[in-house]
Amino acid sequence: MNMLTFMLSMSLVLSVILTVLNLWFAQMTPNSEKLSPYECGFDPLGSARLPFSIRFFLVAILFLLFDLEIALLLPLPWAIQLQSPLLTLAWATTILLLLTLGLAYEWAQGGLEWAE
Repeated sequence: MNMLTFMLSMSLVLSVILTVLNLWFAQMTPNSEKLSPYECGFDPLGSARLPFSIRFFLVAILFLLFDLEIALLLPLPWAIQLQSPLLTLAWATTILLLLTLGLAYEWAQGGLEWAE
């Protein structure tokens, strides 16, 4: 059995096991909080047209930005086997440096403070 077949079969077996365990151990009795229309912390009986704070959007954008950073840096250990690993390391360091400078700038401007 070659490595590809082994990895695909192990992925399939693990997926089936986790799905069966989820269906077996899941709580199927909903309570009043789960049946309410809003589960995000807002009062479901209040006005539905309250404006969101820009802070929520800032946190979401920062999460997406750093999630993208992880997606870009994930193949880095395999990229060391390329012909020019120093160039790969330089690009990865540049990405990390730009993101760190952006985070430091946002922090210095007070964009991460919840209280004003």
